[in-house]
Amino acid sequence: MFMLRAHAGLLVAALTVAGSAMMAPAASAAERDRGHAELQRVLDQAVTNDGVPGILAELRDGHAKPWFGTAGLADLKTGRKRRADEHFRIGSFTKAFTGTVVLQLVAAGKLTLDDTVAKWLPGMVEEHFGADGTKMTVRQLLNHTSGLPDAVPGQTTPHPEEPGKRFIYSKVNYTLAGMIVERATGSTLAEEIDRRIARPLHLTGTYLPGTDNTMRTPHARHYSKFDGAGRPTEIHDVTNADLSWAGAAGGMVSTTTDLNRFLRVLLRGRLLSPALQKEMFTTVSTEGAGWVPNTRYGLGIYSQKLSCGVTLWGGGGYIQGSVTYAMGDRQGAHTLVSNMNGDWNDFLKTFTKLFEARFCPAVNPHPAS
Repeated sequence: MFMLRAHAGLLVAALTVAGSAMMAPAASAAERDRGHAELQRVLDQAVTNDGVPGILAELRDGHAKPWFGTAGLADLKTGRKRRADEHFRIGSFTKAFTGTVVLQLVAAGKLTLDDTVAKWLPGMVEEHFGADGTKMTVRQLLNHTSGLPDAVPGQTTPHPEEPGKRFIYSKVNYTLAGMIVERATGSTLAEEIDRRIARPLHLTGTYLPGTDNTMRTPHARHYSKFDGAGRPTEIHDVTNADLSWAGAAGGMVSTTTDLNRFLRVLLRGRLLSPALQKEMFTTVSTEGAGWVPNTRYGLGIYSQKLSCGVTLWGGGGYIQGSVTYAMGDRQGAHTLVSNMNGDWNDFLKTFTKLFEARFCPAVNPHPAS
C-alpha cells in the first residue's frame, strides 16, 4: 500500500471562498495556461528524469472544463500512450471508500464507531496478532490507532501495541474494517461500495475486483521493480497479478475522472451527515510513524500540508505497479488526481511537486484559496 515500504464551519468557509472568487479579477487564458504548463512540466520530468513508464493527471477547478495531462507510455511494448479514460489500481485510496461505507453504516444504525472489534470479529485479532479485540474500536481501525502492526507478505509481523496510543499505518486495520462491513450487512464490501457510492455517483469505472485479476479496458499496463514481498527485481509487468489480498485496504480500480468526482462530493459533505463528516475529518498526528511527512490522518482520508503552508485533503495509494494520489482543498472546489503506472521512483516527491504546482502561490499565480 501507499508507504508500504518507506500517507460546522464548512458552509462559512465555502461562502468565504466564493465571495473572494467573485471579487478577484478573472485570470486571462495565458495566466491559466501558465499553471497548466507547470503541471505538464512535472509530468514530463517524472518520465524523463525519474524513469516512470507513464503518468497522467486530471485537474478540476470549480466549474471550469477539466484539464488533463499525460507523459510517457501506457504500454512499454506497443508504445501506446496514456489516455484520459484509463482504468488503474488505486491502492490505499481504497481506504477512503471503505471509511465512507463504514460511516454510512453508522448513519444507518448498523454499527457504531465505538463498537469493539471483538463485537464483530470475536477472536480474530487474538488468534492472528495476540491482541485484545475488546480494547480496540472501529474508530481506531479507521484512524490507524488500534495498535495493530502492518502485515507485510514474507516478513515477520511485529507485536501489537496498546490501542489508542499512537498512529501506526497498517492495512490490517482496513482489512478488518472491510470484514466488519460484511458482517454488518450480510453482503460483500464490493457490493456495498457499488451500491452506496459508485452507482449513486455514476462512477462507471470504479470497482473492487476481488479475485478477478483483469482490469476493465482501456487500462495502462502496470510495471514493477519489486516482487510480491517487496524485494527488488527487474522491471516486469504486474497488470494481471493477484492483488485480491489488498481488498478493503487497497484493492480498488478507478479512473481520474471518477476519483475527482468522488473526492469533490466527499469533501463537500454530500455523502455523510454533518456529524459523521466531522468524525471523518477529525485527525490524529502521524508524526514519528515514518509515514508521509506533514500529514494528519482521519477516518480513511488524511490532510497534508505543502511547503507553502496550504493544506490539502484526500489520500494516496501505492500498490505493486501503480501509484495514485488524489487531493483537494477542504471545500472540494479544486481537486487534482494523478496516477503513475510504475512503482520505483520517488513518487512522493513527484506528487508533492505536482500538487505544489497547482496549489502554492509561488508557483501558480492563481492557487486555490
